[in-house]
Amino acid sequence: MSQSLIGKRVGVLDKGWIELVDMMPHPDSDISGDLAIVNAARVSFLGESKGDDRDKKLLFYLLRQRHTSPFEMVEFKFRVRAPLVTWWQWVRHRTWNMNAQSGRYTPFQESDFYVPDVWRKQSRDNKQASEGFLDALENEELTGALLAHYEEGYRLYSEALAKGVSKEMARLFLPGFSVYYTWVTKIDAHNLMHFLRLRMARDAQYEIREFAAAIHEHFFEPALPWTAEAFAKYVLKAE
Repeated sequence: MSQSLIGKRVGVLDKGWIELVDMMPHPDSDISGDLAIVNAARVSFLGESKGDDRDKKLLFYLLRQRHTSPFEMVEFKFRVRAPLVTWWQWVRHRTWNMNAQSGRYTPFQESDFYVPDVWRKQSRDNKQASEGFLDALENEELTGALLAHYEEGYRLYSEALAKGVSKEMARLFLPGFSVYYTWVTKIDAHNLMHFLRLRMARDAQYEIREFAAAIHEHFFEPALPWTAEAFAKYVLKAE
């Protein structure tokens, strides 16, 4: 595993990003993440490697048979900047440890709002999903209206702050669902796979699907190549 993963930041959506802050085992360790999983499974045998072929075979067996506790021995810690509409989806996964930026301490900036590239239509068959897109003219009109809404809300927010209103009350003027927040989050590899399985699925909301895909491609696969391969074979393809 490359040291370059620690501190790597990947852009998501228009202004969001995800950064790997730390992980266990650390990239400087002599033990890779995949081997840490295998060693945990061999705890009765002092966790000794038996060579790549046998180690990988055991890891695949563990995931295929749903022996998941060894995968909890690997952890990822991220800093994530995402709009609140995404966090509302994310916090449903209570296996994540989270600490969030607070608007009571840090004032928001004028650009701290999510602007979608396109406007999605409501799905006819799924009340909580979208399907298809508006045409170009409607898309442009709605984006203009959204930007005007943001501008007015931020103007009122700034005006309240200038009058001495507390930050915790002034933020009531901000458009709530679209404000970007930065969080520190941590999760083990077993529960991360559960999150990825659900949030990379086609019926997941687009915004969180983009964050899940970024985690999978830029952090999970490079850090745990054997685990990612087994995950694709026994979980993603199986569904």
